[in-house]
Amino acid sequence: MVEKYSVKQQEVTDKYALYNGDSCEVLNGIPDNSVHFMVYSPPFASLYTYSNSDRDLGNCRSRSEFYAQFEFIARELYRTLMPGRNMSFHCMNLPTSKERDGVIGITDFRGELIRIFQKQGFIFHSEVCIWKDPVTAMQRTKALGLLHKQIKKDSCMSRQGIPDYLVTMRKPGDNPEPVTHTNESFPVDAWQRYASPVWMDINQSDTLQHRSAREEKDERHICPLQLDVIKRAILLWTNPGDIVLTPFLGIGSEAYVALELKRRAIGIELKESYYDQAVKNCRSVVESEQISLF
Repeated sequence: MVEKYSVKQQEVTDKYALYNGDSCEVLNGIPDNSVHFMVYSPPFASLYTYSNSDRDLGNCRSRSEFYAQFEFIARELYRTLMPGRNMSFHCMNLPTSKERDGVIGITDFRGELIRIFQKQGFIFHSEVCIWKDPVTAMQRTKALGLLHKQIKKDSCMSRQGIPDYLVTMRKPGDNPEPVTHTNESFPVDAWQRYASPVWMDINQSDTLQHRSAREEKDERHICPLQLDVIKRAILLWTNPGDIVLTPFLGIGSEAYVALELKRRAIGIELKESYYDQAVKNCRSVVESEQISLF
């Protein structure tokens, strides 16, 4: 069914299906109640420019326009997810600027996304706060509130760093395929670490962008999600063989981890250069498995 929508390229195997196209359209071709789990990083509104496409959510003229467009995605995600199953999205609250917003502050991006999903029928299931080094953030963003010199000038403009969140929503209904674990596969100490509301032990540089040994000339993916965050979510909320979907594939981090963990993957990516790299990354997992057999 997916082929009739605007797909520029696709690679479909028995382990994964990757589509180079617009999520709003491609998701229409996925059957109702067919996906076991979803994990992804949505575009961070207008914080980053991902591509020059008019279809790119990152190119909305305002945050209100972004939220209105994102509702189309949320509706399709709700429709395609199995009852009783979960969807996890990675996000952060977004800094505002004097030039763009009129004030220096923070906007509740996380909360807006939660409310959009609740409007579609999702239940706010859980969330974890992921610690980030404020020194690294200061060096990368030069944010006024994180500069040490601001303490000496006027500390009322100083602030804490902005953490990441992994927010999980649940579709109402009875789960037709319960996810079960044993003490051997999920020991108590592992569960206690996963159950913590704050993850202090995530290595911020543990991303596919680093692992895939991309060359300098390869286009940089702006905000790849840490692989351990994806791994924890997939291990906790899926069974081997389950279908894991990401509507914003990027360079393929979520699909890559899903394949490593013996799940199946569906990914949709609008930007061709990101899609091409995602295909290479997913192929590498499958090829390494084939080599290990011999």
